[in-house]
Order: sequence, then C-alpha cells, then structure tokens
Amino acid sequence: MDTYINDKMSRQTLYQKTLKVVVFAQILGGAGLAAGITVGALIAQDMLGTERFAGLPTALFTLGSALSAYSVGRLSQRYGRRLGLSIGFIAGGLGAVGVILATIYDHVFALFLSLFIYGAGTSTNLQARYAGSDLATEKQRGMAVSVAMVSTTLGAVAGPNLVTPLGYFARMIGVPELAGPFILAAVAYLAAGLILFIFLRPDPLLVAQQIAIEEKDSVPEEIQVKTIDRIGVIVGALVLILSHVIMVAIMTMTPVHMQDHGTGLTAVGVVIGLHVAAMYLPSLGTGLLVDKIGRTAMVIASAVTLAVSGLMAAFVPGDSFTWLAIALILLGLGWNFGLISGTAIIIDSTTLTTRAKTQGSVDVWIAISGTVGSLLSGVIVARSSYAFLSMLGTYLGLLLIPLIIWSRYKKK
Repeated sequence: MDTYINDKMSRQTLYQKTLKVVVFAQILGGAGLAAGITVGALIAQDMLGTERFAGLPTALFTLGSALSAYSVGRLSQRYGRRLGLSIGFIAGGLGAVGVILATIYDHVFALFLSLFIYGAGTSTNLQARYAGSDLATEKQRGMAVSVAMVSTTLGAVAGPNLVTPLGYFARMIGVPELAGPFILAAVAYLAAGLILFIFLRPDPLLVAQQIAIEEKDSVPEEIQVKTIDRIGVIVGALVLILSHVIMVAIMTMTPVHMQDHGTGLTAVGVVIGLHVAAMYLPSLGTGLLVDKIGRTAMVIASAVTLAVSGLMAAFVPGDSFTWLAIALILLGLGWNFGLISGTAIIIDSTTLTTRAKTQGSVDVWIAISGTVGSLLSGVIVARSSYAFLSMLGTYLGLLLIPLIIWSRYKKK
C-alpha cells in the first residue's frame, strides 16, 4: 500500500491495471445486461398474454438494481470495490439462472423474483464505471469513466444480435427459445464477478482512500476546504435520472411496438443492438469532450439528442426498421452524454470519504426512476400510444437544459 501512496508512477501503473481488469469485467457485464433489455418484455408478454404488463420485467430488474446499487455502494465504501462489485455480478448471474428455470416451468412468480435478483447485475455493471475513476486525476475522470463504459459495448452489442442463435441453442437443450439470452447472461455475470474478485487487487478505492488520508495529513488544517458540493450532487443525480428514465421507457416498449407492426425478432434484436452500441460505443469520445469542453455543454447535448430521438420515435412509421433504428441510436447516444457528464459532476462534487456511498445512493434513484419509467411505459402505451410515450420523453429531455443552466448560475 505504501508504494502506491508515496510513488506517483506506481499509482499510475495501478490505475492502468485497474482499468484493464474493469474492461474485461465490463465486456462480460455488457453481455449479461443485454438479455433483459432484449427479451424480458417479450417473455412476460408471452407468459401473461397481454402487452399491458410488458414493462413489468424491466421494472422488476431495475427495482432489483436499486436495492443492489445501495448494497454495492455501501459494501464498496466499507470493504472496497472488489468485494462490492464481485458480489453484485454473482447475484445477477444467479438471477439469470432463475429466469431460465422459470421459463422452463412456466412459473410467473419465479420469473418476476428472478428478474428482481437479475437486476443486481445491471446496477453492478453501471457502478463498475466508478472503479476506473478512483485513482484518476481530475483531468482523467471523464476518460476513466468512458473507458469502463465503452468496454461494455462489445458484450452489450453482441447480446441482442445473438438472440436468434441463442434461441436455437436453448431449444436444443430443452429450454424455451426466449430464455436463450439469459443463458449467456448467467455465464457472463458469474464470470465478471469472478474476474473482479480474483484480479482487482489491490483495491483501487481503498488505495485512493489511504492516499487521501495521507495527503490530508500533510496539508495545514486551515486550507482543508474541500467538502461535498450538495448542489453538484443533486444536479448530477437529476441529469442521470432524467436521461435514464427517458431511455428506459422508450427502449422498453420499442420491441413490443415493432412486433405489433409485424417486425421479426431478429430485426428487433438488431435495433436494440444498435441502441445499446450507441449507449456505450461513443464513450471514449464523450469522456474526452466532458473533460475538454465541460460538463455543462455535454448535458445540453444530451438534452437535445434525447429530444430529437423522442420526436423521431413518435412520428416515424412503426414498421420502418431504418428510422426506428436511427431513433434508438440517438436515444442511446443522448443517454451516453447524460450518463458520463452526470457521473463526472458527481465525482467532482464528492470526496473519497463519502464517494462510493454517495454513488451507490445516486444509482438507487437512477434504478428507481428506471423502474417507474419501464413500469409506466406499458400502461402509457396501452392507454394512449407509443407516440405519446416518445413525446413525453422529448419533454423530459428538454428539462435538462434549464436545470444545468440554473446550477451554473447558483455556483457563481
């Protein structure tokens, strides 16, 4: 530990090693989270025989992610990222196993319970982005978050596009076709948990906390003025929450909307795959922009992109693969801008003594907002239309602009 505290070169070496471990875990984590996004709503629709509750699976695994986000944040604050993240991923893998068994036995209650547990993998995959930033300097934070995010792309894009072959494989081993992606999720989440548990040593958060203690001791007490910026935390959290609820609500109902207009499952998988790619693939560029042109500019970019996406989804034909794909790509891109800029705002606004706990608490609200968005999305579409849901997303997206401008004004 002393080596990393006293030697900045060793600290940077550990920072690079941490990023590599997080990258491998995030590739697997991305594959795991794609299963619920792609076929969760379709499994529920098939079991229940109605689309009214099609948003319930996403609501359940996002609600499960809320509980696990709080738990993983607390565990990480006390015992380090290694233990918190590995337990979260392993729980998600066990949930995926439960989903497979529930579909085999056509047991709705078991499905819902398993989806709730599966949500642990979703929130852990999101919280892993913080692990890469623990040892980053202030000018490296946006890029550190983005490296962790972009690595998710490989697994997240592959997952939806493997729906058809995984369905064939599932049938070969006596499992219902729609459960195929959850076989991949189970393997991926369990492997991600084991990789983090074995290789995330020494723990980056524990090292960073010790460095902060040593540096604080070496600075005169009268100039130790860094405290938590509550306005920054609230604004960063609202950026994350609004961008997430918009993305989840529209994304959840897009597969149902497409199938209602005669689109096949393979095409649905491609559209969701492109959407997930847009969520994660631009992260390196987004992180660079967040560090270079600032958090405020990127929040505004998120607002505009989400608004345009909602307008497109509302007005393009429901059987238009190309236009819906573009709308979902923009939806993912707007979410990406919001997630990385909002995350950077929260990191800037906290200290290491409370950072992991605060991050976990914020992710709880992100998950709850996703739960509400996904749960209401099915009801909104059933009672009005997919177009109305998308227009509502446009309105919420535009709220980010006055929010971030207000926060800049308050800090002057």
